[in-house]
Amino acid sequence: MRTMAKYERERAQDEHDAATTATTEEQDEATDEMGQLHARATEYEDRWKRSVAEFQNYRRRMEGERSEAIRGANSSLLREVLPVLDDLERALANIPPEFTEHKWVEGAQLVERKFRAIMERQGLTPIESVGQPFDPALHEAIGGSGTHVEQEFQRGYRLNGRTLRPAMVIVGATPATPPDDLDA
Repeated sequence: MRTMAKYERERAQDEHDAATTATTEEQDEATDEMGQLHARATEYEDRWKRSVAEFQNYRRRMEGERSEAIRGANSSLLREVLPVLDDLERALANIPPEFTEHKWVEGAQLVERKFRAIMERQGLTPIESVGQPFDPALHEAIGGSGTHVEQEFQRGYRLNGRTLRPAMVIVGATPATPPDDLDA
């Protein structure tokens, strides 16, 4: 009977060992599978983060291109309208003295002020030229020689910090500056 009991114990031990071995192998397989799933999840997360970053960059780039296209359209339109503003300024500057009190002159001056205000709201600013050092980025010399602007024939304009139309100027010598006190 002892042998039978011993046999039963050995058999139970063998079954237990077999079950433990099977469980260990299943656990190893499960661990490997978990590791693979974790690696895939990490890879998917990285791809997702890259896609989000790429989309944000794309959105910023498109917004910049859109803004640049709008600025380009504005500059083209403003460049076309500037000669009209020049003509209006010339007309107002050459009104005979006997007509300066007429209502139509006041109306024309009002139109010129409104026109200029619209242009300024769009980012258009006049380039100050007379007495300034000649700058080829801002001025177009049509005569003279020297380093400073003496006379302006056509006003130049900048649009949002960029030169839209250079001023047509005559250059000359450096403007006179008051001499320093000499103690000699």
